[in-house]
Amino acid sequence: MILYSFFNSSTSYRVRIALALKGIEYQLRTVAIRKGEQYSAAHRSLSPIGGVPVLVTDDGEVLTQSLAILDYLDAIAPQVPLFPTEPMRRARVQELALLISCDIHPLNNLRVLKYLEYELGLEAGERSEWYGHWIAKGLAAAEILLQRADPATFCFGDTPGAADCCLVPQVANALRMNCDLAPYPRVLQIHQACLAHPAFQAAAPERQPDYPA
Repeated sequence: MILYSFFNSSTSYRVRIALALKGIEYQLRTVAIRKGEQYSAAHRSLSPIGGVPVLVTDDGEVLTQSLAILDYLDAIAPQVPLFPTEPMRRARVQELALLISCDIHPLNNLRVLKYLEYELGLEAGERSEWYGHWIAKGLAAAEILLQRADPATFCFGDTPGAADCCLVPQVANALRMNCDLAPYPRVLQIHQACLAHPAFQAAAPERQPDYPA
């Protein structure tokens, strides 16, 4: 497999975690999204929207959405499941993963922040206020969902899964932007548990070859 990734892309981070959890070997191709490499013709031939991650499977098929990639990895390597098979437990994992990937991340990704800066003319402080507002709304909801769940080491059990793959990169983004995470103790507890896990350590931005020296 080939994974097109950027060290600080939270969506790429999700997929790197999943691949590490499952012990799947892959070739890493870095895409410098801060320099606009994702908009090159070559990359657009893989990702129509011009983004990362992109997973090219062993048989040459191309997948471009992180949760679709996680679902695919679960189908081909079910021995380390990311999604439970029991319907309600699976729905709970998807609920949190979708909250992060649909309600939080899209409002704060690089495309949006650049639009706020270059098209709408927002100053740095205004962009930070925008970022913090949506982080607070989203993580407050995530905290409630996690508080409702049975107590466990990770989001929904004693082994990490798809929800954890989504939560950790989102928390990393929030910490990088100096958001106040004190109101979300369960989120932070799970985040710390994940950081102690070898798969999350291997997938971390600072362990990637394109991490700035």
